[in-house]
Amino acid sequence: MEPLLVDVVRSGFVESTHRARMVVFGADGKVVRAHGDVDVPASPRSSMKPLQALAMVRGGLALEGESLALACASHAGEAFHVDGARKILAGAGLDEGALRCPLALPEDPGSAREVLRTGGDQARIFMNCSGKHAAMLATCVANDWPTETYLDQTHPLQRAIRACVEEMTGERVAASGVDGCGAPLFFVSMVGVARAFRSLVLADPGTPERRIADAMRAHPEWTSGTSRPETALMRAVPGLLIKAGAEAFDAFALADGRAGTVKIEDGGQRARTPVTVAALRALGEDGPELSALAATPVFGRGEPVGEIRVRG
Repeated sequence: MEPLLVDVVRSGFVESTHRARMVVFGADGKVVRAHGDVDVPASPRSSMKPLQALAMVRGGLALEGESLALACASHAGEAFHVDGARKILAGAGLDEGALRCPLALPEDPGSAREVLRTGGDQARIFMNCSGKHAAMLATCVANDWPTETYLDQTHPLQRAIRACVEEMTGERVAASGVDGCGAPLFFVSMVGVARAFRSLVLADPGTPERRIADAMRAHPEWTSGTSRPETALMRAVPGLLIKAGAEAFDAFALADGRAGTVKIEDGGQRARTPVTVAALRALGEDGPELSALAATPVFGRGEPVGEIRVRG
C-alpha cells in the first residue's frame, strides 16, 4: 500500500514532502482505507496514554473527570494542568518530589514565560507527562506498590500496563523501549492501536474503558492544551476521541466505532493534523471547523504564504 504524500507549499512551490501511513476502520470494524505499511510494529508514543490510564483505573486509580483526562494527557504545562497534577499527587499523599519524569519548562509559550518571569525554572511537574506520572504514582499507593521504581519494566504497574496493551490491541507487544518521559514504551501495529481506541468508545457506560473515553472527550483541553490541534479536532467533531503521540502519531475513534491511526514517517509533526483530517473525511466527517484544520499555514514575513496539505 502506497503512503499518502503531504506537501509543504511555499508561494506555490513544493519545498518538501512528507510520507504518511494511515488506516481507518468503519463502524463495522472493517478497514475502509489504508496507506503505507500499517501492520508492522509502530511507536505510538503518547497515543498509548489512554491504555496506560486504563490499566491504572482497572488497578484502583480513583480519578474522574478532569483529573482522569489529565492522567491521559500530553499537556502544555498551563497553570490548570500543573495544579491538576499536584492535586493527583496530594490525593495520594505525595508531592512532586516523587515524580521521575524529566525536568522541563511548560510547552505552552506563555506559561513558560510566566514561570521564568517569576523566577522559576525547569521542574518535573511542568513536563508534559506529569499528569500520567502522578496517576502512576497514585496507582502504586492504592496498591501498596513501590513508588521509587514505578518506571521499571518489571514493576507490577508496568506489567499490568503491558498486559492491558496486549489485550486491547489484540496483539503481543513486538518490542519495548523507553519513552521520552522515562516510562516503558510498547510497540504494536497501527491497526492494533486503532482497534484499541475503537474498544474504548464502544465500551458500556461506566466501565473503565468508557470512563477513559468520556473523560477525554468531555475535557479535551486537559488532555493536551487550550490551543492544541487535538482540542480543536475534538471540538470540531462531536464524539471524537483523539490522542497524539510524539514523532507524529495520532490515534482516534468516533462514538459509533469508526476509528483510525496516522503516522508521519519522518516524525514531522507539522504534517500530522492534515493527515488526520483526511482520515476523518475518509470516514464521512466534514464541516467548516474540520476544513479549517485540513491545511496548516506556512508563513513568510509573519504572513501566510502557503500551506501544508495532503496531496490529491
